[in-house]
Amino acid sequence: MSSNSEKIENAKIALDRHTREIVQWHFDPATGTPFWLDHAKNWGWDPRTEVQCYDDLDKFEFFEDEWLRGGDVRRWVPKAFANDPIYTFETGGSTGVPKSRININDFRTDYELFSQTLSDASFPRGGDWLMLGPSGPRRLRLAVEHLCQHRGGICFCVDMDPRWVVKLIKSSRLQEMHEYKEHVVNQGLTLLRAHKGISCLFTTPKLLEALCERVSLVECGIKGVFCGGTQLTAQFHRFAREELLEGKIDFVPTYGNTLMGLACHKPFDPADNYSVIYHPPSPRAMIEVVDPDSPRNVVEYGQVGRARLTTLTKEFFMPRFLERDEGVRTRPCDAYPWDGIADVRPFSGFASPIVEGVY
Repeated sequence: MSSNSEKIENAKIALDRHTREIVQWHFDPATGTPFWLDHAKNWGWDPRTEVQCYDDLDKFEFFEDEWLRGGDVRRWVPKAFANDPIYTFETGGSTGVPKSRININDFRTDYELFSQTLSDASFPRGGDWLMLGPSGPRRLRLAVEHLCQHRGGICFCVDMDPRWVVKLIKSSRLQEMHEYKEHVVNQGLTLLRAHKGISCLFTTPKLLEALCERVSLVECGIKGVFCGGTQLTAQFHRFAREELLEGKIDFVPTYGNTLMGLACHKPFDPADNYSVIYHPPSPRAMIEVVDPDSPRNVVEYGQVGRARLTTLTKEFFMPRFLERDEGVRTRPCDAYPWDGIADVRPFSGFASPIVEGVY
C-alpha cells in the first residue's frame, strides 16, 4: 500500500470513528440536542446503534435549512452545553428569516486548526491583522479576530453589511452601492496608514480588488492575505497573486460558512492552472459533490455537481445538507487525504440567480 493510500485509508477510519462519536453524543438523552432527540422519536430506528460509519448517515433525510429559520434556538443547544455561554450566528437573511446556528467554541476551534495551515513567514506570529469584511450577526468577525489573537496579534476590524449591498443591487441603486464600497475601503485604508504593525489581511475578493486600486499592499507591509467569499475563480486567483499582490504577498483563498466552518485551499501548485481547490475540515465537516438530480450519489472525479455538506461537531450535527453551491469533484491530495471541490460557484439549478454584491 502506498503512503498516499495509507493516508486516505487512515482519514476514512478517523472519519468513521468521529461520526460514531458525534451521533452518539447528539442522540444520547443525557448530552444530546433537543431538536434531534425530539425528531428521532417517530423514526423507529436508533441512530446510536445503526450509524457505525460515515456512509451510514445516508439513513437520515436531507437536512432542511428551514429548520434553522426561526423558532426556539435553544432546541439546537446540546444538553451538555445548556449552562455554557451561547453564541448564535446567522447566515443569509437578505430576504426572509436568516438561518441561525448556535456556537460555543466551534468558531475558535475551526480557526485554530486553520491557523496550523498558515505560514509563519507570510502570517507572522505577533503580527497585527486588518479584518475588512462582514461582521454583524455572522461568526466571521469573531473568528478572524480569534485567529489573529491565537497567533499573537491584535485585530483591527471594518464592517461591511452584505445584506444592505444586496438590497441596493436588487433596487438598482448601483451608485449608492459603489459609494458604500468606497466607504468601507476608505476605512480600511485609514487603518493601514495609521497602524504600521498590520501585516496580515482578511477580506473578500471584490474588496481586495478595490483596496489594491488605491494602494500597494506590499508597500503597506502586508505579508499575507486570507481571502474568503463566493465565486473566487481561477481567473481572479491568478490576478490576485500576480497583479494585485505583485507576486510578493502570500494569497490564501478559503471557502467557508456559518454552517460548516472553514475549508482550506489545496497548497498552491502551478500545475493546477490556478484552479481554486478546497478540502473540507475532516472529520469536523465534509463536502461531497453530488448529482443534483440524485443527491444520494457522489459524481465521478472531474465532474460537476452540487455541494452536499455534513457538519459533525459536538455543538452542531447537520447531516446531508444541499448547499447553494456547485463545483468539480477533485481527488485527495497529500495535505488533505480526502475529496475536494474545485471552481465553486452558485448552483446553476436555481430558478433565480444569487446576488453576490461586494461579498
